[in-house]
Amino acid sequence: MTPSQVELVQSSFAKVAPIAETAAGLFYGRLVEIAPEVKPLFKGDISEQGKKLMATLSVVVNGLTKLETIVPAAQTLARRHVAYGVTREHYAPVGAALLWTLEQGLGPDFTPEVKAAWAEAYGLLSGVMIEAAEGAAVPAE
Repeated sequence: MTPSQVELVQSSFAKVAPIAETAAGLFYGRLVEIAPEVKPLFKGDISEQGKKLMATLSVVVNGLTKLETIVPAAQTLARRHVAYGVTREHYAPVGAALLWTLEQGLGPDFTPEVKAAWAEAYGLLSGVMIEAAEGAAVPAE
């Protein structure tokens, strides 16, 4: 990611953070709409899950300038997600739901440049997570 992309992600997330609860609700609603097969993966209070989502996004967004600090946490999170039943195929609709949610929350501030920066950030993070998850699924020899 370029420094300008990092800045776009961070500044746009700062605009969404005040509506975190609404954004989380939009995200999960959209995710289940476009990928209904994920619904059984969420057991329990979705509002609590939304708080975790927004807290994790905050850590990731703030850590984009120090990837070495967020990559190990993302790898751990991915390995944990394997136990919940998350597969490689789930990452694309999650990314689509995230971009859609940001578009709803940012309105006219969701420019093509902001969208591209978020897509780059999500692609980077999901790539790290998929790799870690697939490594976790392979038994040790």
